[in-house]
This record gives sequence, C-alpha cells and structure tokens, in this order.
Amino acid sequence: MKKTNPSFRIVPKTGVIYVMQKASELGFSFDNPEWANLGQGAPEIGDIDESPERITSIKINPLNQEYAPVAGAKALREKVAEFYNLMHRKDKESQYTYENVCIAGGGRQALTRIAASLDNINMGHFIPDYTAYEELLSIFRGFNTIPLLLEAEKNYRITAKELKSKIMGLGLGAVLLSNPCNPTGQIIQGKELSDWIKVARKHDCTIIFDEFYSHYIYNLKEDEKYKIISAADYIDDVDSDPIIIVDGLTKNWRYPGWRISWIVAPKNVIEAVSSAASFLDGGANNPFQNQTVELLNPEHAIQETIAIQKHFRKKRDYMFSRLEKMGIVIESKPEGTFYFWANLSKLPSPINNGIKFFEEGLKEKFITVPGIFFDVNPGKRRGFQNAHYQNYCRISFGPELNKLEIGLNSMERMINKFK
Repeated sequence: MKKTNPSFRIVPKTGVIYVMQKASELGFSFDNPEWANLGQGAPEIGDIDESPERITSIKINPLNQEYAPVAGAKALREKVAEFYNLMHRKDKESQYTYENVCIAGGGRQALTRIAASLDNINMGHFIPDYTAYEELLSIFRGFNTIPLLLEAEKNYRITAKELKSKIMGLGLGAVLLSNPCNPTGQIIQGKELSDWIKVARKHDCTIIFDEFYSHYIYNLKEDEKYKIISAADYIDDVDSDPIIIVDGLTKNWRYPGWRISWIVAPKNVIEAVSSAASFLDGGANNPFQNQTVELLNPEHAIQETIAIQKHFRKKRDYMFSRLEKMGIVIESKPEGTFYFWANLSKLPSPINNGIKFFEEGLKEKFITVPGIFFDVNPGKRRGFQNAHYQNYCRISFGPELNKLEIGLNSMERMINKFK
C-alpha cells in the first residue's frame, strides 16, 4: 500500500482480510460455486446433524433501539456469569456475578478494550498465533510486547515450568494466547492448564485466554459425550486470580455476524475495560444482546457443542487424509479449532512457499492463508528476512463438506501441475 496522506500511517490488513480481498478481485464470492474458501476464519453457519434449531429471525423490543450500557445489558452479563458457574465452577465457593462480565461487539473489540486498559508492562505473546494480535499489540504504546516462540519439535507447546521461566526471566506482567490455538489447533487442558494458572497466581502475571474455539475439541475419552475447555475450571478466586477469559457467539455458537462477545475477569478488570469501552466503541449491539440470553442456556450450548464436535471431527479427519496424500506435512494434528497448520516444505518449488501457494491457489479458485501472517510481529521490529513460517499456511475446515471437497480437489490439481 502506498502512503499518500502524511497525517495517516499505513495500517495493514489481517491475514484473512488480505486473502479475501485478493480473492474477491479475481471473482470470489460466497455464492460462487466454483470457489472454495479454505482460508475461512468462521465456521459454517447452517444446520448440522443434531444441532439446536438455528435462529433465523429476531423481534426487536423498541426499548432496545437505545444504546446498551457500555458494559452490556445486565441480563446478559448475569447469564454469562451463570453459564460459567454452571458449566465450569460447580461446587466452587468463589462464583462469578454480573460484575465479573463485560459484553463487547466481537472478539477483537473485547481484546482491544483489554489492551487499552493495560499498564506499562511487558506483554508476552506466542508465535504462531492469531493474526489480529499483531496490530492489536502495536496500536497501544503503553506496554512492551515480547514474542514467545512455540516450536514444532515440541508440538507447539510450552510447559508450565517453561512459562514460569519466561515470566520471571522476561519480567512479564501479562501473557496473551488463544486456547485452543489458532492456527496450530493445540490445546492446553487438564492438569497442564491448572498448572499454568497456579504459575500466574504465584507470580502475579495476568493470562488472557482467548477461548473462542473452546468447544471445538476432538480427542474425547470413551465416556465423554462432549468436552469444553476453559480456564474457569481452575480459578480459585474469581476476583483475585489474574485470569481473563474472552469468548463469544462467533465460533462456539456459530453466529459470527452477531458480533457479540464477553470478557470474564476479576471485578477491577471489568471496571477498567468498561471504562475503556466508553471511549473506544460505546458498547455492543443492543437488540442482539437480549436474544443471546437464550443461547446461553446450558442445555442449548451442550447440544450445539455435541453437534459441532461430531461434525467438525468428521471434516477434520477427511481433510487430514487428503492433505497427507498430497504431500503436505501436518506436524501436529489439530486437537481443537477448525484449522490445519500446514508445512509446505516438501512440495515442489515455488509452491513450497506460503505466499506462492496462496497465489497459485487463487488461479484454481481456492483460498488459504500464508503462514507469515501468524508470525505475530508488533511494530514490525523483526524484518521480513527474519520472518518465521514462510513455508507454512493455514487451511480451514470451517466451510461445508462439499466446499472442502471442491477446494481440496482444486488444491490437488494445482500441486500436480508443479510435480
């Protein structure tokens, strides 16, 4: 992008937005049957086997045409607190209340409120991780960002012991991560997640858990009908443990266009992020907040989660088989999310490069996201020559199965052209 107005800086697009724009310039649209969006950052939104009835119309109370409170409608905040208490904090003395919840207009808005509220600290973030973190961590200059590299040889994980070393050695005041991880699909859960929270508690380091994929869990035990991952299971005191949870309707309820999310955190954090909302965005969509309350009934959420896990596991296994046959290396099969973190290095040149793979894929009418977008690099302090993941891309199994078939057939055809 060429800078033309000296009053404005160049603002880069996130990975998904960038690839969608490039594809649209070549004729992509969601209703074009020739195209497959394997770069898709949202799940399919229609009926799937065993899912609850989808909401297709909303009746708006005239009073809800007014602004909502910046922290969100009290009824929805109460419902979110109740949901976490019932699903993750049964029999625990410390319980969430509405004062532990703030409603926002989507995940990025929630994270922006948090970032705007942070003090002058060292903020740790992992690479690879969600592409939007890069600009989010660049725009607010009050804190320093420090990358924490996840290695393929360790299945893109770090232990609680390693986390403790990072916190102490780098003086981290906060750590941001997606769990399950976008793009690798790896999960911190069970004792490992409990140990992370113990480390955060002992060393007074805030951990911000982006849990937008926490219902997309595939490796269940035989006696488990479903599994939902949340840090809320392991918090001792909801008002003193330095844990912030961000989630919403986008992925786990498959309503991305509603732009309803929530922050669950100690009361003093909620006060801060709500104050930030008063000047950043003014509050979330009011009419949709009332409708969201019924979606947070545990029975509804559990039914949706069971449907998601069955349906998306089937798509994951289908895509995994196809990608392996094409010579694409999957170093760690995703345990969660709906993405494959694909190593292209064994493909012929030039499509062993994520950018080239994406560009050649457009010619065959399928979309992927180059891996370099997940090398979260706030402020571009590392030059392109030092960029990680140039031989990687993210491939989504978010779309409908028939779209996956179209896209993978096109991908196979493109790879064969270069053999």
